[in-house]
Amino acid sequence: MIHKIVPVVLILCSIAISQNLQLHYEASSDREYLVSTLEMFKPDKYGSTFWFVDMEYDAPEVKGVSLVYWEIARSFATPINNLSATVQYNDGVANFGSLGQAWMVGVNYYFDLGFVALPLDILYRSFQGAKSADFQLTTTWFIPLMDGNVEFSGFIDLWTEDEAGDGSDGKRLVLQTEPQVWYNANEHLAIGTEVEISSGFVRDENGDIVDGIKALPTLGLRWNF
Repeated sequence: MIHKIVPVVLILCSIAISQNLQLHYEASSDREYLVSTLEMFKPDKYGSTFWFVDMEYDAPEVKGVSLVYWEIARSFATPINNLSATVQYNDGVANFGSLGQAWMVGVNYYFDLGFVALPLDILYRSFQGAKSADFQLTTTWFIPLMDGNVEFSGFIDLWTEDEAGDGSDGKRLVLQTEPQVWYNANEHLAIGTEVEISSGFVRDENGDIVDGIKALPTLGLRWNF
């Protein structure tokens, strides 16, 4: 699941502080296991903090934790309307080894389009072991529907990274997006689905990147604290 190589100032909902726990079942034929996500968004007078932790439960035999990944993002308000500075950190580990550390620094600009707010991150990206610096663009969205009973949300990440295994200084583009639809059964429980769409991001059991575009659907439950 791993969203967010985000973060990102994520508009999780209209309340000031949001914390939730999600449990997804990976419904594709080659990924039949559970994924949990714990995330928090909290604004304050200086900006906001967002973090999440993903865990995949696909360890052999016991179906225990096979991958852990987390991201944290801190934004700092500036005197310019709708513009903030941001610092972000990503890290993780899996059965096949480290997922690598990434530091990002940049700006976030908030576009209010009326029917949807689109915060755009423009980031300088420093990845562990990379031969040179990279960039990342991220946007997120949150659209309430049917008087807030249904939510359409998600993010899009686009970043560069070193070409894998060819020994050159070339770069490649990686795309990841995860649109979600949730039905709010009550103030705490939501039932929904997510489709993880990516190019150059998904890895196989050996840690090698899978070629082509992958679309991985899930079925999920979410509990809002």
